[in-house]
Amino acid sequence: MSSGKRRVTIALIAEEAGVSVPTVSKVINGRPEVASETRQRVERLLHKHGYQRRTGQADGPVGLVDLVFAEIESPWAMELIRGAETVAREAEASVVISALHTHAGPGRDWVERIAARRTDGAILVSSRLTARQHGQLAARSIPFVVVDPEGEPPPGVASVGATNWNGGLAATRHLLELGHHRIGMIGGPADMLCSRARVDGYRAALETAGIPVDPALIKYGDFLVGSGHAYGDELLALDSPPTAIFAGCDMQAFGVFEAARRRGLRVPEDLSVVGFDDLPLARSAWPPLTTVRQPLQEMAALAARMVLAISRSETPDTRRVELATDLLVRDSTAQPRI
Repeated sequence: MSSGKRRVTIALIAEEAGVSVPTVSKVINGRPEVASETRQRVERLLHKHGYQRRTGQADGPVGLVDLVFAEIESPWAMELIRGAETVAREAEASVVISALHTHAGPGRDWVERIAARRTDGAILVSSRLTARQHGQLAARSIPFVVVDPEGEPPPGVASVGATNWNGGLAATRHLLELGHHRIGMIGGPADMLCSRARVDGYRAALETAGIPVDPALIKYGDFLVGSGHAYGDELLALDSPPTAIFAGCDMQAFGVFEAARRRGLRVPEDLSVVGFDDLPLARSAWPPLTTVRQPLQEMAALAARMVLAISRSETPDTRRVELATDLLVRDSTAQPRI
């Protein structure tokens, strides 16, 4: 007689939850007709026991990968979409794109929707994943990878990012080497991991050069043109304005261009500007934008490969990947005039 561990089945979950087998099946497959309290009880047990769907002909890959953004308001998102779609196409899969319109992470309704269509996995971009949301996805055996996580991912969660601190350091060092000493910084949201890392790199470069960090020169906004315009204008209105501004993304840098133009300042003759991302627009802007390239397409492609591998029950070589950033010097930076 075997003394091995009892296999986790839908029947076992149903027995422990005090519900029927069809009810557990409905929860797993994202069906709506289950009471909220019952659904949560079943989800907790699925997660507790590490339930995994049995693989087979009827339960194999369906050829769908969900790519989920907090917001889709920037060409930045298009670069990620291109990277994910390239890998999905190679795997003969399709990408389903959606936006949560919130940075709070995937809610219950979203989890139910992707469970109902039996996605092969999800790529979550700039989403803050709570332990509960992690549990909801895990309870349904939906593999997921986080790209550019807003905060530190929970233990065991696969994620792909870029070396944001190094990028912030390189951008600021470039301006220092040109002779700038009063350098403004426009970051993204202060509670986002990538934004804080870029600002920390900026601080580190100044401190290493022996230049005190002036809090008046640091602004936090969002990663959009309007933020760069508004905070660029505030920095340029200071009694002692910066001779250079490091923007936390290319879109903010374009806003700084406009703020300078409206004040009759020329880039780079009167103001040097550095961005972050290296969007296609950075090369065609006038002047072409000096920026820190983060490999957005490569980040999304790697995340897609990881999530497809996890869906095949393969274990990634590492759960946390950071791809290198590179400074690309173009025409928006020069030596200060004074």
